[in-house]
Parts: sequence; C-alpha cells; structure tokens
Amino acid sequence: MKTLVIGASTDESRYANKAIKSLVLHGHQVVAIGKKSGVVSGINIDTHNAPYQNVDTVTLYINPSHQAVLYDYIFSLKPRRIIFNPGTENDELEMLAEKKGIVTERACTLVLLSINAY
Repeated sequence: MKTLVIGASTDESRYANKAIKSLVLHGHQVVAIGKKSGVVSGINIDTHNAPYQNVDTVTLYINPSHQAVLYDYIFSLKPRRIIFNPGTENDELEMLAEKKGIVTERACTLVLLSINAY
C-alpha cells in the first residue's frame, strides 16, 4: 500500500514530517511532495507532481486554498482514498473525489496509524 504525502517537509515540527516517519515505521511505502526538496526517513521529497504509480492513499497537509491546483493531479493517480488531516478539510475536493469513487476521510493520519486503523 503506497501513500502520497502532499505538503511534506523536512521540518521536524510539522505534522507531515511526523506522518512520513510514522508511515515508514509502520511499514508503508511512502512518496512525498513538498515546497522544498529534502529527505525524511529515507523518503525523498519531490517538488513537482511526479507520476507515481499504485498510490492507494493521498494524505493532505496543505491548506484548502492551495489544493485546487492539485485536483487533476490527485485524480490522475487514481487513489483509493484521500485523507483530509485537521486543517485541510475541503468540501469541494471531497465531493469531486466521491463522484469519482474515491473514499474520503476527515481524519489524522498519525492517529489512524497509532490505533492500527490506517
């Protein structure tokens, strides 16, 4: 199961950084996109919309006001689900995703991993 973290950061105080570390620790394949390149737990952060294959889950760590430019990209990956972490909730993206058969969750990736519900 591959997870794409959108909004990845090398800043250890950021939740996206903590999520990458926890996903890796829990044995998940991870790919990541952020504003700045870097490496977190051996995962390279890309600064462009890479054409990843076999993405099961997209987990968002970006403000809804920055998400619209990514809609087509996210849908092109054909994920099974999108997780809207706290502060990333976006009714429009949720509605569009659900119309395409993509499961949406308003949840915290870190909490889901911690309770084995990911």
